[in-house]
Amino acid sequence: MFLKELQEIWLSKNEAKIYETVLELWECSVSDIAKKSGIHRRNIYDTITRLSEKWVIFSIFGWKENSYAAAEPQKLREMLHEKQQTFEKILPYLDDMRNKQPPTEAAFIYKWIEGYKNYMRDLANVAEDCYFLGAKWNWLTPGVSSEFQKTFERMMELKWKKTQIIFDPRVRERLDIQETTNGEFRFLPEWYETPGVVDVFWDHVVTFKSAWVWNFWEDGTIFVMVNPQLAESYRMWFKFIWDNCKEV
Repeated sequence: MFLKELQEIWLSKNEAKIYETVLELWECSVSDIAKKSGIHRRNIYDTITRLSEKWVIFSIFGWKENSYAAAEPQKLREMLHEKQQTFEKILPYLDDMRNKQPPTEAAFIYKWIEGYKNYMRDLANVAEDCYFLGAKWNWLTPGVSSEFQKTFERMMELKWKKTQIIFDPRVRERLDIQETTNGEFRFLPEWYETPGVVDVFWDHVVTFKSAWVWNFWEDGTIFVMVNPQLAESYRMWFKFIWDNCKEV
């Protein structure tokens, strides 16, 4: 019933299926588990061992065949909390490893919604001026959680130095820009609407395919180029376009 959700909290497919089976049956033998779950007995023994080590299920010893019962579901919350604490301890060291020697030249691709969220993290981690051409307010796209958006906006406010945004002309019709934009902004003329976006920050040049107003499509692709000279060239071109767009 909740196999997908249980797998998302670091249980394997068999672990999730067996835990849910034992939880539903209250107390059951390996034979009962095999019958209800459809998992081979040999695999059940291996999986039960792993679940026992995680204290998710426990054994009830009997005269003939041992039976098993599931721990309270709150145990799963404890597991998540413990994993979160472990991750928080090593996170600063992981950040140091990634940022110790940033590449001076690179090119890579992000895809789909998760790729877009990775791009947002890159953007929010940079304490440099940012320039957006053809912007479409995509960080409000469906599929990006409100909590992720709030974290992104907090990092924007803390780190960004200067922001200049040239919006796609259609954005004017969708949002109250004055109320929601930090930084300077202008609009492209009406006949220059496209599905593309170009962002320039630090030594990054980022171009989008399949971006629409307020929505980065699920099949969207982001091309990231890292090169200081290339980024400076794009900044100069941005300035030319900026100077030739009407002020709001």
